[in-house]
Amino acid sequence: FSLTSRKGFVAKMPRPRSARSDTSDADMEGLQEQELVKLQRQYRLMEGDRAAYTEESQNIIRKQKSEVAQLEAEKQELLKELRLAESRFNQNLDETNTDTLVVLAEAKEDYDTEINEEKQMHTELDAKIREWEKKIRNQHKNMGGVHMSSQHTVQTQKTIRTLENRLDQSKKQFNAILTQNAVYREEIESLRVERNRFDNLYRKLDKELSNLRREKGELIEKSTQAYDARDEAQAKMILLKERADKDQQQHNAEMKELLRIIDHDRNLREFMGIKGQERVDDPQLVAWRQKKEAQEAERKKESQEDSVETYEAAFERIKEMTGEEDLDLLVQRFIETEDKNFALFNFVNEQNNEIETLHEQIEEKNNEIEKFKLQGIELEDQRKKILKELEEQQLVCSQEADEYSKKNKEISKILDQLRAGIDSLFNKINCDRSAIDDMLGAQSGVTDSNMIQYLGIIEQRTNELLAVQSYVNSKDEDRYPQKPPSLIGGGPGAPTQQWPIHPPGFGDEYDSEGSEASDDDARPLTRNELQNKVMKTVRKRESAAKKDSYKYDLPNARDMQKNKKDKK
Repeated sequence: FSLTSRKGFVAKMPRPRSARSDTSDADMEGLQEQELVKLQRQYRLMEGDRAAYTEESQNIIRKQKSEVAQLEAEKQELLKELRLAESRFNQNLDETNTDTLVVLAEAKEDYDTEINEEKQMHTELDAKIREWEKKIRNQHKNMGGVHMSSQHTVQTQKTIRTLENRLDQSKKQFNAILTQNAVYREEIESLRVERNRFDNLYRKLDKELSNLRREKGELIEKSTQAYDARDEAQAKMILLKERADKDQQQHNAEMKELLRIIDHDRNLREFMGIKGQERVDDPQLVAWRQKKEAQEAERKKESQEDSVETYEAAFERIKEMTGEEDLDLLVQRFIETEDKNFALFNFVNEQNNEIETLHEQIEEKNNEIEKFKLQGIELEDQRKKILKELEEQQLVCSQEADEYSKKNKEISKILDQLRAGIDSLFNKINCDRSAIDDMLGAQSGVTDSNMIQYLGIIEQRTNELLAVQSYVNSKDEDRYPQKPPSLIGGGPGAPTQQWPIHPPGFGDEYDSEGSEASDDDARPLTRNELQNKVMKTVRKRESAAKKDSYKYDLPNARDMQKNKKDKK
């Protein structure tokens, strides 16, 4: 109940009747009022808490509903992704990706091993270089005196000549490598063309082999059908032969029965004829016959209307001869006998006709049997011939396929070795991979299609390295200039300076060929072009070496090359 009803209830409560009731009424009412105020305050607080709790519960329920809906959507999405992931196509794709990742992981391990080996080699080379530089500095410190300087000059000139000889040998080897590189390019192109031809021929032969196998299957199926037809014809022939034998046996049995019946009837007729002849020889019968003949002649003369009596007389005669008194029975027996004889005659004719027909059918079946035998022999010969031809063609195709497969493997092996060598050389001489990536569209690795581009970059990088080597040689010449011989206390003079032979670099610091430089960098040079270019470069280097005012350093040289390339 509410507080108002509670208040009314409290007000209507019966008060106890006692001596102190009047004195404590005021206190009781005050306590009740305080309790009422307290209860109302608690009620308002509880109402506020209830409203807040209701609102909070509604918010929580709405959030939970939205979360449930979101979770349901995520569940449906996950189920959809799970179904897609469990599909056959994605499973095959995952297997393919797994195999690819395994192969890439193995390749990564191999490459990491090679990289570590190269780093270790570079570290060792750097250590050796630092060691030799230290030795050179110590040697320079330990050198002293005029004679030591002269000996050092002589030794330096000797070392220079040795290095020049080595450089000349290196240039010859480089020229040979360039020539061999051009030959390899031509061989690569020819191998690619031959590989394309082989692929086309292989597909053509594979198609022909498939057609031959299909034709072989069709011929085998046809021969099987012919064998089945021959077996069926032989079975029919055997069945017809058995049926003809049975019909022949039945016909022979029926003919024997008919011959027996005919012989019996003939014997019966002969017996009846003999009996009739005996009766004719009777004198009474002769007299009676004469009498009847006379009477019949008289009747014929008198009138021909007495035919009934004649028939009756004939019947009487038959009665006397047969001894049968019943005329109807006699007529019926005669008709039955005639019908039976006629039926037997017709049956004999039908049997004869059927015998002739069966003989003709047997002859036709024998002819068909011979024909099927000949056809079976011909089909067997044709089948053997076709099988032999197909086996020969299959053998030839298999041999050709093996040869082409062997050639393909050899060519693929050569191309793989060539690609591996190009990639190794590309990495060893520190070629710029970003240029080839920009050119090929971020395509990684050396392939048949981008092999020429890699070789061009390797050739360009080789030319840059030769130019750097030439620059280093010129710096060494500037660092250790030849001292003039002293007049007093001087040692033997140094030999005359020989101009070093620099490699045929393709640098742009002597830009005299104009637009031909880019073409030379993009294609291999012939022997005559290389000789002309080397002679021009040597002349320009000789003229540049005479000018002492100009000094090289590597960063400026590279900046000049870049600027001239940008201008081009």
